[in-house]
Amino acid sequence: MIVRIATEAQYELTESDAEVLGKLDNQAVAACEAGDEEQFNETFKELIEFVRGNGQMLPEDTLESSDVIVPPPDVSFQEARAEFTGEGLIPG
Repeated sequence: MIVRIATEAQYELTESDAEVLGKLDNQAVAACEAGDEEQFNETFKELIEFVRGNGQMLPEDTLESSDVIVPPPDVSFQEARAEFTGEGLIPG
């Protein structure tokens, strides 16, 4: 799975990483739907750190089609509420 963090880079993650990422995505959606900005911020930070820590960063000159595009790390809660809806960022 190829994940792009907007404004940063692309990372390749394994299928087992995709499961964890999906759980974090679902938690972020739930926090947005509940209007819980603090929980969203914690979960989104964990999601970004997971991608960076577990993904293999692709070289800058490589452009693969991204399976998932994660908003930039500095996304506001209002912006996130518009993006983290329904099924979330990661197709189930």
